[in-house]
Amino acid sequence: MDKVYDVIPPSIDWTMAMPVIIVICTGVLALLIEMFRPKRDNNATVLLSLAGLVLAGFQIVSQLNLPDGETFSQMVLRDRPALVLQLLLLSACFLSILFSEGYLREKRIAFGEFYALALWSTAGGMIMVSTKSLLMIFMGLEVLSIALYVMAGMSRQENKSEESAIKYFLLGAFASGFLLYGLAFFYGATGGIHLDLLGQAWASNDESARSLMIFGLALTLVGVCFKAAFVPFHQWTPDVYQGAPTNVTAFMAAGSKIAAIGTLYRVLQASIPMQHLWMPALFWIAIITMLVGSVIALLQKDVKRALGYSSISNAGYVLVALLAHFAGSNIGLGSTMFYLLSYTLMTVGTFAVISLTAKSGREGTRFQDLYGLWQRSPAAASALIVLVASLIGVPITAGFFGKLFILQDAMHAGLTPLALVLVISSAISAYYYIGIIRAVFVAPEGAISNESGRMNIGLAATCLICATGTIVISLLATPLLEVASPVGYTAIQKLQTVSKSGVRYEGRQVPVAAGATSR
Repeated sequence: MDKVYDVIPPSIDWTMAMPVIIVICTGVLALLIEMFRPKRDNNATVLLSLAGLVLAGFQIVSQLNLPDGETFSQMVLRDRPALVLQLLLLSACFLSILFSEGYLREKRIAFGEFYALALWSTAGGMIMVSTKSLLMIFMGLEVLSIALYVMAGMSRQENKSEESAIKYFLLGAFASGFLLYGLAFFYGATGGIHLDLLGQAWASNDESARSLMIFGLALTLVGVCFKAAFVPFHQWTPDVYQGAPTNVTAFMAAGSKIAAIGTLYRVLQASIPMQHLWMPALFWIAIITMLVGSVIALLQKDVKRALGYSSISNAGYVLVALLAHFAGSNIGLGSTMFYLLSYTLMTVGTFAVISLTAKSGREGTRFQDLYGLWQRSPAAASALIVLVASLIGVPITAGFFGKLFILQDAMHAGLTPLALVLVISSAISAYYYIGIIRAVFVAPEGAISNESGRMNIGLAATCLICATGTIVISLLATPLLEVASPVGYTAIQKLQTVSKSGVRYEGRQVPVAAGATSR
């Protein structure tokens, strides 16, 4: 007689995966519309894409007060950082899509496939930041990256666009290989694919397992640092930013960085027992990244290349906040999220204004191509001034408060050298940022045609949201920090004191991690 086995199906919480499912299904529907609708315009695809992103956003917001947990055999995670990072990814995609249609038509590359690819790329990033599974991290990375490779080469009539796609593909595949090899070492050391197993494996004091974990961590950090554009893994950034269509560059600059930082947070969180190894390395990477990004940007004549190096220096700022979080026990995570939100608004909005230089299939992205923008489109010029002022860190803007919070966290965590380099890097970057503002008011002979600079509804809405948002979120900094932080600290609670024995945080004494200096 055959034996009868009781099979208990795994418990699945579909709400945890629902935001990603919504975004993926929206991309499928957007592609179907492109296939069956006469190619007169992409308005239906745009509206569907925006609606799907909003629906996914509401789904995430409804989960903010739900308990943390994992489902799908611990492959899908819900916690506060995951939800906030997913919201940031949705915001970056929403804003990029909002101004894309007019730009793509001016560039004569109005392919409806862009919207499906942008949605799927966003879904890949959402998978990366909401899992502790090695398998899901790699799968999310590939979904994010493959869609970006295609979008970077959309302008097929331009050699620089094809060059950027090929360069991004080759270097991206190389970095993915490092990441996959590192994850394989993790699996060899732990015997599983969950990041939480790293701490258990390290505590076992098995020297062979520890060696595998060290190699795995080094290789994994190479792959993640490439996506985040940390020095010395940044070489692709200015070339790809310059060659890719501007709306793709906007999405890539924000979305790819958010996903990479989220993954880096997960890896470092699981590797806290190895903090004495990765903290010094990332300490110097942060310093070099901030300085290289700011200094080399001074030499650029192309606005998109300059903003590419600006993106590198901003990646360094975010890394400082992340290191402060691990050096001071829960300090800095809210600042990381706040600065990523500020960076998304500033970067996407700036690239949206730059897209105005596209006209009749051509696009100029040099500084002189912005000459006379104030006369042609005062609204766009005003938005650009606000956004660049926020990138500089002018008071009352989100960029100012974002940098201020990071400075406070770095000082309180004992990372004073990083705080000083951040100030120096910000001061250097002000030179080329002011150069962008200056170009707006210059109108010599030979400037681009007066016909360019006309804003459509989507572009006007993007500029309005981004420029206004940089002011509004600075006024809402305290509640935003509470939402972004898993411990819910406020601006007042951020006033910690550092003693020789450790950091005083919310009434608790916690040790200063290796790599941080006590004051």
